[in-house]
This record gives sequence, C-alpha cells and structure tokens, in this order.
Amino acid sequence: MPVGQTVIEGLAAYLDAEDRHTSPLFVNVLGRPLTYRQWKPLWKVAIAQAKVEATAHSLRHFYASALIAGGASVKQVQTVLGHASAVVTLRTYAHLWPGDDDRTRTIIDAIFSASADQVRTSEVL
Repeated sequence: MPVGQTVIEGLAAYLDAEDRHTSPLFVNVLGRPLTYRQWKPLWKVAIAQAKVEATAHSLRHFYASALIAGGASVKQVQTVLGHASAVVTLRTYAHLWPGDDDRTRTIIDAIFSASADQVRTSEVL
C-alpha cells in the first residue's frame, strides 16, 4: 500500500526516537508483531474510551473516500483496497465519485477562466 511523505516522515521520526530500526512497528505485549486478531479488541477499547463509533471497515471506507475525494481513479482505489475488479470497487463506492455534470462544469469553468485571464493579460500588454 502506498504511503505519503507525511507518513514516511512521521514513521522515521518515531523510529529514530525509539531506536527501533529492527523491530516491528506494532507489537503485542511479548514484542511480537501485532496480528489483526490481537488488534481488534484493542481497537474496541480505544474507540469506547474515545466515545466514537468506528470499525476496522470504517477505517477502510475512510481511506477509500479520501482517495476518491483526492481524485484517485477507480483503478487506483481498486488496487490499494485489493478488490478483485473495478466492478467491486464501483459497486461499493460509485456514489463518491463526482458525477459527469460536476466534471463537465469544472472543465468548462477552467476553460472559460483561462480564456478570461488571456484576454485580461492581452489588454494590459
């Protein structure tokens, strides 16, 4: 799964501060890598203490939603979520992609804005 520079820098700072270059990032009480089965009850305790409603699936949905809002393609979202096909991705998240009307308006606005800027610039020269 691709991670951004902000995550890389945060992890690097954590690893440097803790001198953990050779150990896993998330470990259980025995220092072994934390499994999903071990993580899930810890997550439940954390969300109860924070008084929020969030599941592992809602974290996944947030990630997908953020990618889509940022302009990721169906293929990109399919790949990072590990869906078997783009159809699976679209079946779940199609409502989050901008509609054709929104896209059309944005494209035309950009063209007209660029044309207006050229006219203003030409008049000054």
